[in-house]
Amino acid sequence: MKRRCDHSWERDRPVTVRHLRPLLERPTLEHELERLHPESWGWALSCVGGNTDLATEALQTAYARVISGVATRSGGSSTRTWLFGVIRLTALEELRRVRRTVARDDDDATVALIDPAPGPDIVTERAERAAALRAAMAKLSERQREVIQLVFYHGLTIEEAATVMQISTGSASTHYKRGKAALADALAHLREDVP
Repeated sequence: MKRRCDHSWERDRPVTVRHLRPLLERPTLEHELERLHPESWGWALSCVGGNTDLATEALQTAYARVISGVATRSGGSSTRTWLFGVIRLTALEELRRVRRTVARDDDDATVALIDPAPGPDIVTERAERAAALRAAMAKLSERQREVIQLVFYHGLTIEEAATVMQISTGSASTHYKRGKAALADALAHLREDVP
């Protein structure tokens, strides 16, 4: 005679949202990651200075942390704000790992920004403008550059950018204003060239 386990106590337990959360959140979370992937890729690229290999590694690691539950949401920020924070911290870890590896290997580790190939006048003019913008962005402090990228290129509010950067809203606002002013000064000559 087979012995049957009595699991009647499980039937009597109420099913709570806590029990269903892993079943409900995973597809929704994966859908959100897919929806936010183009923006996440751009943010990962900007966090690692344009290096596609480092951006790929950082983004894959960030996604793995999010899906596995290692990175968890704690507050009321949007999914995008929270995800960008995870990507930023993961990218910084990736950069530190590469720097340690490079220091051990004693290799030359410079990230080169590739200018577009020369072409017609319009392409050349756009390339010069893009180079001027990259140069102006490179002169900004790291915090100014991050808040400008989050607000202009990723459509976050200053408050959301502050959350991603783990600084106060006031600090983010100050870095944003100073960064915009510095960019306006650095790029003023480009406005004079426009008819």
